[in-house]
Amino acid sequence: MKKIALITLIVLLIDQVSKFYIKTHFNLGESVSVFPGFKLTFVENPGMAYGFHFGGLLGKYALVIIRVFLVGGMVYLFNKWLKEGASNYLIVPMTIIFAGAIGNLIDGMFYGMLFDSGTVYDESIGRWIEYGGISKVVPFGEGYSTFMKGCVVDMLHFPLVDWNVPASWPIIGGKHIEFFKYIFNVADSAITVGAALLIIFRKKAFPNGFDF
Repeated sequence: MKKIALITLIVLLIDQVSKFYIKTHFNLGESVSVFPGFKLTFVENPGMAYGFHFGGLLGKYALVIIRVFLVGGMVYLFNKWLKEGASNYLIVPMTIIFAGAIGNLIDGMFYGMLFDSGTVYDESIGRWIEYGGISKVVPFGEGYSTFMKGCVVDMLHFPLVDWNVPASWPIIGGKHIEFFKYIFNVADSAITVGAALLIIFRKKAFPNGFDF
């Protein structure tokens, strides 16, 4: 259990520190090139990993509730696996996924209560409205929104191809081509890495097959 707590704490610390820094130092939509192929680009996401979302507030509430149940289910599975003596090939990847899920859950549940500005849903027009300026941390509960209405902070941007096609080219001339345009965060990365490790080491993680 100490191993699970330590890994979770490390992932959450990196995730939340990076999100707090970006939200309090970048304007929404601001992008800074770190090196070729990697940018820090600040966007806010009301939905799932890698910018996917569905519906308005109801969709957001549903997503938060699903995440809560998933985190609770993983706690149950950890207790079960530890009692059964499960290997690190299972425990470590699942812990990384667990930490990532909690990281994004924190944003959705509490960021609206922690910052003075953020993306909000306008029910009159049925869409999410962005904001200007740099956010500041405020006393808990005095933020731009209420419980479960915060948005996830994303910033990791790896446009492997980021090219403006010369205007003289036929058909596609003048267009901008970007490959892998998704912007994500440390929590998303943790979930992806954990899932990849489970796939790579699936025979060692589940020597008796999938048993939940």
